[in-house]
Amino acid sequence: MSKRTDYIDWDTYFLAMVKLNAMRSKDPDTQVGAIIVNDLKHIVSTGYNGLPRGLDDDKYPWSRNGEIENSKYAYVVHAELNAILSSGTSVRDCTLYTSLFPCNECAKSIIQAGIKKIIYSNDKYNETALNKIAKKMFKDAKVETIYKKEVFIEIKY
Repeated sequence: MSKRTDYIDWDTYFLAMVKLNAMRSKDPDTQVGAIIVNDLKHIVSTGYNGLPRGLDDDKYPWSRNGEIENSKYAYVVHAELNAILSSGTSVRDCTLYTSLFPCNECAKSIIQAGIKKIIYSNDKYNETALNKIAKKMFKDAKVETIYKKEVFIEIKY
């Protein structure tokens, strides 16, 4: 008997976990997940977009519109930064898996943390000014970015 051949590859495995992790987000519009993995394929940290630890989700706005103090943008921590901040160890030379290409603000933190590769499954802000800035910074910092189409995985019991 030989081994089975229909197993999933590592990227598919971690992107599926990212999708599941994103489901923890309470954001009504955009749910993003992130997982940081070391060279041994061990998960170093996870994150999703949400309020900082200890803040009551019911006492802060979740709107995308309006004045900055009445929108989620002033309060929400992005999944990528959440994963970096939640790591109990260095993430230098690790790979970041994320469901959405990182914004320019997260790009700065990713580069500063020493992450060397990003694998993402969605680039919905492609070609916007801030997206171009993030891509320029990644290129100049020699952070590899790889798009992998999101796949649906049927779970068999």
